[in-house]
Amino acid sequence: MTAGMRPLPYRIVDRRQETLDTATLLLEPVEAALAAWTPGQFTMVYAFGVGEIPVSISGGSGNRIQHTVRAVGAVSRAICAAPIGATLGLRGPFGCGWPSLPPDDEVVVLAGGIGLAPLRPMILAGLGQPERLSVLIGARTPADLIFTAEYDRWRAAGARVLVTVDRATASWKGHVGVVTTLLARLPRTFTDPTEPRPTAYVCGPEIMMRLGARALMEEGVPPDRIWVSLERNMHCGVGLCGHCQLGPILVCRDGPVVDAGCASPLVLRREL
Repeated sequence: MTAGMRPLPYRIVDRRQETLDTATLLLEPVEAALAAWTPGQFTMVYAFGVGEIPVSISGGSGNRIQHTVRAVGAVSRAICAAPIGATLGLRGPFGCGWPSLPPDDEVVVLAGGIGLAPLRPMILAGLGQPERLSVLIGARTPADLIFTAEYDRWRAAGARVLVTVDRATASWKGHVGVVTTLLARLPRTFTDPTEPRPTAYVCGPEIMMRLGARALMEEGVPPDRIWVSLERNMHCGVGLCGHCQLGPILVCRDGPVVDAGCASPLVLRREL
């Protein structure tokens, strides 16, 4: 394995349990650090003795990096359960991240489940400009919502944050429905030709991104202003092994972030 492909040791210095099966880990380098990352990129995270998976970057500053991991397999379970003080291996950062926030346009963030994690750095970058940033968050149940302690802080910093769940509990007082229903609660109609078109950032399960991109396009948002983050089985992270090939693109190299015009023929259309 070449030097650039070797995982660098990172120690977990903080750990926050987001849900029953999801945790956010703050890591810092034991020795050498990864190159600077941009929102939307990912690293390959290695649980020593178990294996390696791609994980989107959910935050961090300086040499510290945050990963929010949901335990769905052997490797993600090992990473998610790692305690403070444990060491993981990191390679990267890899892939094309989210395009920079436009300076004056409206921004709509559409997040489903753990798809909020790679969008979090974009949200933090867009805070401080009242009524410009709308964050629409959906999850299966209230117990599946992540970063819940941050929503009020985002609102206080000027973001419009709307939250919905597919299935409510007895104690849930908020909106119920799929996340795309929150678009109707935004104060302006994008189909109005006198209004500027927003830029949208979308991440979540593929069906949610397909329906989300379609809903945004029906509201008049052009496909080249809708950005989605694709997820595929990645092994090398640098476009050599071909495991993440999706049509003409290699997701680890050409993605994971692409616009809806590129993604629509690949994953955003319902299979026949």
